Amino acid sequence: MAEVRADEPKYAFLNDKAAQKQNRYGQNIELTHKASELRNSSLNINNIPVIGENPNRYKQHGFYFNADNCIGCHACESACSEKNDLPVHLAYRSVGFVEGGSYPDYKRLNISMACNHCDDPVCLKGCPTRAYTKFAEYGAVLQDPDICFGCGYCTWVCPYNAPQLDPVKGEVSKCNMCVDRLEVNLKPACVAACLGNALDFGVIENIPQNRVQAKTSIPGFPSTDITHPNIRFQQNRPMPKEVTRTDAVPLKYLRDDEEKGKFKATVHDKHRWEKHWNLKKLLTSHESAHVIFTLCTQATVGAFIMTIAASWLGLPALAALQEPYLKWPLLTGLVMIATTGLFKLNMHLGKPHRFYRGFNNLRWSPVSREIAGVSLFYTGLLGYVFFALFDHVFARFLANGFALIGVAGGAIGLFYMYKLYRIPARPFWNHWQTGTAFFGSMLSLGALIIASVCVLTQPLAAESSQILLHILVFIIMTGLALEGVGHLAHAHEMQHSNHEGAASYYRQVTQYGKSYIFRNALLVTSLSLALLLTVHGFSDGFGLIAGLMLCLLMLTSSVFSRSLFFVLVIPTTMPGAFFWKNSGFIEHARETGLADMPQHGVAYERHHEFKVKELMQTIRENSLKDMIAHVKWIVGK
Repeated sequence: MAEVRADEPKYAFLNDKAAQKQNRYGQNIELTHKASELRNSSLNINNIPVIGENPNRYKQHGFYFNADNCIGCHACESACSEKNDLPVHLAYRSVGFVEGGSYPDYKRLNISMACNHCDDPVCLKGCPTRAYTKFAEYGAVLQDPDICFGCGYCTWVCPYNAPQLDPVKGEVSKCNMCVDRLEVNLKPACVAACLGNALDFGVIENIPQNRVQAKTSIPGFPSTDITHPNIRFQQNRPMPKEVTRTDAVPLKYLRDDEEKGKFKATVHDKHRWEKHWNLKKLLTSHESAHVIFTLCTQATVGAFIMTIAASWLGLPALAALQEPYLKWPLLTGLVMIATTGLFKLNMHLGKPHRFYRGFNNLRWSPVSREIAGVSLFYTGLLGYVFFALFDHVFARFLANGFALIGVAGGAIGLFYMYKLYRIPARPFWNHWQTGTAFFGSMLSLGALIIASVCVLTQPLAAESSQILLHILVFIIMTGLALEGVGHLAHAHEMQHSNHEGAASYYRQVTQYGKSYIFRNALLVTSLSLALLLTVHGFSDGFGLIAGLMLCLLMLTSSVFSRSLFFVLVIPTTMPGAFFWKNSGFIEHARETGLADMPQHGVAYERHHEFKVKELMQTIRENSLKDMIAHVKWIVGK
């Protein structure tokens, strides 16, 4: 528990005398009707079983920020970092700014932001490990880093950049509302340290003394519709019609004259309209593991479903798929590709030895459901391969059972793979094109795997081979066409949008413009070659060369397309400063060695260096027993 000093100033104490019944979103401010029962429960802060005597303990609290008073001194950041003993590269609260006008009428608006402890915390629902809890005490959304396994999905879905993924430890942590201070009637450390009296804290919707506004947004603040954040603003000082960010994000904000005081995001052409390749950033990004995993999984699910469908439907045109010299190399290849994808994804986690915690939040998290679906698919694939080896009635029955599990698991996994990217805080992904891209890849790459194995193992002169290849090429064409239509619709909508998606489109045609054109050319050429092969076939040397070119072009196009999908997304995060919370400076610091100087607040991604050490330590600590106990706990829930 926090210690109350004898000389604690009056402004550091909570002073709410009354509260409203509901907030402006229609949510009850009183968070429980069982306050009398909960009076005997402690938050066990630092394992201390003391119960706070705050009379408003079970009411939703929130921050109040007076933008007119903030001088950008960063005292709130320092106080928060000191209290939570944070490394220099992490900050639960950060101060960014937007600016506008020109000399001598230049204006700058500072924005101090931490976790907003929202009414509808998307981090809580998205986290697959259930590391988040929204407490009835103060409405605090708390996160346990010890439960987190470092997937970082909460950092994707949060619109305010509140959860912080530590690149060294490989785990997420965030603002805890200083509940230990609230329990003794003290305001959070950041509020108590604010020099300009810009930050305040209390029961939500209560306007602090000498304040006149309680707005829900200011320039640069994301839409409140996503999470209903518990923060209120005052901003009387007018800003110019156009304000810009100083970080690397190509966004600016224009005042909406129809909605008084509202600012809408639009493109800021910082990079002009020059086209570049940026291949190093594109092909070696932090999300490269997701590129490999999604492509491998979609391809193997597609190929497996086609193989099983051929077996169950008994179509003569697909009979060649049941020939041993095609079936077994194909199934072996699928196991290898699926294993590669799963391995890359698991090693991408901050704590890969805690992978089993990904099943914790099946009730809410699309990540947990994707993990469950893909795990079922992989189990079904392995089971089918094993039992299909035996020529026995019971073995065939079990093989078909595992095949059903694999097909169902693959369908579930791909559906939730699509759902987990429909994130309102990332408008570039939040489009139906994500579904056409994923489903198109499943068809085209799945059929490509089967066609490649067919060419390598079957006599091409055989009529059955030619019929099978024609069907597969038609499926490839369908997948490519579906993906292409989605790309066209997506580009048109992003280009004409008034949110971060427009900035992503701008980045797509400038910073990655040449790579984007190259991807489009590959897609069109692949579709043309597939159409040519449906007419000409594979029976001669020209057909084989065209087929080989189609394979290479499709694989290259898929890698470029999926890599663009990840590097182009711009989240609805708060503005940073020129150095602090600036993705452009972070990249520059890591490339030039400035990250070696801790005063810059940048760290290299080093958590992979500790993975083997942590894994061995976990094994020594009886991790297997821990895992079994954890599985029993999940089943019990």
